[in-house]
Amino acid sequence: MVTNRDNKSIWASVDWVTILLYVALMAFGWVSICGASYDFSQGGNFFSFDSRSGMQIVWIGTSLVLGSIILLLNDRIYDTFSYVIYALLLVLLFITPFLARDIKGSHSWIKIGPFSLQSAEFAKFATALAVAKFMSSYGYNIARWRDFAMTLALIFVPMLLIIAQRETGSALVYFAFFLMLYREGMPGSILFAGISAVVYFVVGVRFDADPLWFTPTSIGEFSVMLLIMVFTLSMIRIYCGKSKMLTHLIYWTAGINVVALAFAFYVIPFDVVWVQLPLCIGLGLYLIYVSVTARVKKYFYIAVFALGSLAFFYSVDFVLNNVLEAHQQIRIKVLLGLEDDPTGAGYNVNQAKIAIGSGGLKGKGFLNGTQTKLKYVPEQDTDFIFCTVGEEEGFVGSAAVLLLFLTLILRLIHLAERQPYRFGRVYGYCVLSVFLFHLFINVGMVLGLTPVIGIPLPFFSYGGSSLWGFTILLFIFLRIDASRNLAQR
Repeated sequence: MVTNRDNKSIWASVDWVTILLYVALMAFGWVSICGASYDFSQGGNFFSFDSRSGMQIVWIGTSLVLGSIILLLNDRIYDTFSYVIYALLLVLLFITPFLARDIKGSHSWIKIGPFSLQSAEFAKFATALAVAKFMSSYGYNIARWRDFAMTLALIFVPMLLIIAQRETGSALVYFAFFLMLYREGMPGSILFAGISAVVYFVVGVRFDADPLWFTPTSIGEFSVMLLIMVFTLSMIRIYCGKSKMLTHLIYWTAGINVVALAFAFYVIPFDVVWVQLPLCIGLGLYLIYVSVTARVKKYFYIAVFALGSLAFFYSVDFVLNNVLEAHQQIRIKVLLGLEDDPTGAGYNVNQAKIAIGSGGLKGKGFLNGTQTKLKYVPEQDTDFIFCTVGEEEGFVGSAAVLLLFLTLILRLIHLAERQPYRFGRVYGYCVLSVFLFHLFINVGMVLGLTPVIGIPLPFFSYGGSSLWGFTILLFIFLRIDASRNLAQR
């Protein structure tokens, strides 16, 4: 603990702008929970502990106390005990499925008396601390494969343990750490590979059943093959420069595709992918040959991208139909427009969009939302809390909430960039990445732009675990930043 003499210095050094944003978001969140959970048929008091709004006051109060305690602790604790905290959370994640009861197919909630604790919410700050500790160690170099692989292991181990709890949505949050890795020097090609994988998945699955004109060629499969070739040739141009070899490869790939299409259209209809697939494989193998003979590693990495893209694309169908749960499959298909299920998987999203759209410009007013008051939207005070904002506060209220989140994100960027040491900067960007991911996915799924994966909206969704988890995540960073200000005094 810091001494009493230092208490005033800490409170003077902490970033009060971020704390005010934190309090404002929690206040707006509480009002939204009041609107989403209030039942006119039963009446009730917003401050009663028998209601969700009353219990949320308890979570908010304990979060403020928890944040204050974190600020009063010596900031060196978070650096010194990063790995210990990480190890303890891994143990908790591991034993959770054995202790947790089944809630909608998930084994992630541990019952403690009258309360339930979700360990996955606390693993985020522990992982952020461990990653920041490792990346700030002496001699660390993200360009060194050994260091980079160890960093990924620190991120993916808790992710896999959360998947074992059947909490896929919470596990996907860990991909947000790649934004921090990119800021810290991770090659942009890795981020591009991830974005390419998403494009392959969406295009391939969405247009898989659509034929290319009058041929048996799938538009989805044809388009993905074409994208792989275009991306591969573009990477050669960017990373290896212009050359005769590149020119010849462009002519050959373009010429073979054109001839195959013309033959399929005007001579004998056949699946053009039969030509494209060996062409992509040949392109990858040729780049490996060039890499070995010319001793240029860049060609090898581009070949890995090309062949890896093929492997990923042809594994998508297996994963979609054999790995994902039935409800996850239908959610993806509804999102991509492959199926229409307004009373099943698409029900939540359709009702949420109706609620938001009915709010209009200024909203229907507090407790006047029809969709939320009549309970048309399931989980409207947790995962779908944003639809309550849209219906009761309208576009103006929704924009105000998003503006508050945007201000918080920009403030976190400012705080992270001013850190004098890598530990603080890395941890700050981990916090930023987690908040940004939650905001984008949660609001996106309410609007029907992203799959419904069940993650809370920070400081808005009902529940103690998520609010405490976000509070710990944020206030540890504020304490690290406050120590920077104290050092400059």
